[in-house]
Amino acid sequence: MLKIEYVWRELLYRAIEQRNPYFSIIQLSNLFKLSTSVVSHAILPLKGLGVVKIAKKRSKIADIERLLLFWATRRNLQKDILYQTYSSLPLLEKESSMPANVFPTAYTAYRFLYDDIPSDYEDSYFYTGDIQPIIKRFPPNSKKSPNIIILRQDPYLPGYKQTPLAQIFADLWNLPDWYAKEFSDALLAKIRERVGL
Repeated sequence: MLKIEYVWRELLYRAIEQRNPYFSIIQLSNLFKLSTSVVSHAILPLKGLGVVKIAKKRSKIADIERLLLFWATRRNLQKDILYQTYSSLPLLEKESSMPANVFPTAYTAYRFLYDDIPSDYEDSYFYTGDIQPIIKRFPPNSKKSPNIIILRQDPYLPGYKQTPLAQIFADLWNLPDWYAKEFSDALLAKIRERVGL
């Protein structure tokens, strides 16, 4: 993930999970140990689109859904792929065999969060900061197309305890599978319900 994406994710996390649309550039700068110019660079296009309203002391997210779609269209999931392999294990067994330090995303995260799925799926996506336990459990296998995709975890993801809804949505948006749209549409509906849209 790019550093400016930390800012977008945090704004969305506050608005969706915490139902708090307020922020300040200084606060975000301190949180991510970024210069105020980098944070301002992340905020500038949002201000131009009317997605955020900037004030001296307390700025506000004005349009959560547009911010969500803005990030989703700029997310580059492919660049975060750390490891991929194929496993013949049944889907649920494969997912439950992952080490405890991973963060599910995309289809897997949706199923874990809501205990239902809008469509069947084949591939499992996880973030990790330590690839070795995964390679040990799921060694390289290129006989078939990969169905386990491991993504590079950024240093701030563990602070959220679980993958934020906005990140799951942005990841789903970037997947090529036909069923990715069914999942992203279903998650968007749940986000809208949560924030009262």
